[in-house]
Amino acid sequence: MKIGEIIREKRRELSLTQEQLADLLGVSAPAVHKWEKGTTYPDITTLPALARVLHTDLNTLLSFREDLTAEEIARFTDDLDRLVREEGYEAAFQRGMDKIHQYPNCEALIYSAIFYLDRARFLYGVSNSDDYTERLMPFYETMSHSQTPEIRDAALTMCIAYHRNRKDFARVEELINAIPSARIDKEEQLATLYTQQEKWEDAQRLWEHRILQSATELQTALIHLMEIAEKEGRPQDAQFCADTYQQVSSLLHVTQWIPYTAKFQLASLRKDRAACLSALSHILPVLKKPWNPQACSLYRHMEDGDLTALARSLYDRITEDLEHSDEFAFFRGSPEYEQPRPLLQETAGANE
Repeated sequence: MKIGEIIREKRRELSLTQEQLADLLGVSAPAVHKWEKGTTYPDITTLPALARVLHTDLNTLLSFREDLTAEEIARFTDDLDRLVREEGYEAAFQRGMDKIHQYPNCEALIYSAIFYLDRARFLYGVSNSDDYTERLMPFYETMSHSQTPEIRDAALTMCIAYHRNRKDFARVEELINAIPSARIDKEEQLATLYTQQEKWEDAQRLWEHRILQSATELQTALIHLMEIAEKEGRPQDAQFCADTYQQVSSLLHVTQWIPYTAKFQLASLRKDRAACLSALSHILPVLKKPWNPQACSLYRHMEDGDLTALARSLYDRITEDLEHSDEFAFFRGSPEYEQPRPLLQETAGANE
């Protein structure tokens, strides 16, 4: 908050008019008006008296704070999301950087803003998203030394992915070795405690999160095993992993499009038009449908988070890639390629 806004807020809290405040300070009412409008600022010799009259201190008056409250940070992140949708990603990115420069020691703000901006690149399909990578990485490097485990571990994960993509394997190994090797599972301990205390809803919420987290971990492992098998020339093993991925995802009742993503990825690796079409016929019709996790007994207390928005963004990316990406060039110019087009049009029309 700027000094003019603070003066106006504090003055109103004391039920003072601009004229009354001016009389108490020995200045003119127009001077106070200009302070509050932000066109001029109080003289430095006036500041101590101004702080006393407004029943505050100089740190508050001059907005010398290193931290924001959790509520302020949450509101700011919501503002960034609104800005992306209304004015575009670059405007939100600049707003985020300006706020971080204003509060350079507020780690919670940096963590929330940087991770939001990084996620929003993909969530909203920013066309030049790679251009922002180099601008975001210094923040991740700094946060990877945080004393807060949640922030440190999340930042380390991003740093590892960045250097792995650059094939800087020595740096990747160095970062991996910096991860604490043994930690108490806080979530599991809390869930067990809540169960013993018969805090059923709190316990269920944590155990439900654990199921969804475990599903994600299993899916990630199966995708990697599938890719390795395919690259090593073991097509049957690769297909088995893709089938298992579908079975596990269906068994754990994740959103409808996810079970088919491994088969779509495998078909893309193999440039198998028919298999791609089969997977797309299951994925595309449901991508724009919201996931309601509470409908399943496993996730009665879960919200869908960003998954619905991610699905809609993924739909746009898939349809764009099918039309223009080199990765799917094999799919175009064939009889099979013409078949998904009515599917895409039908799906788009049903969701307008």
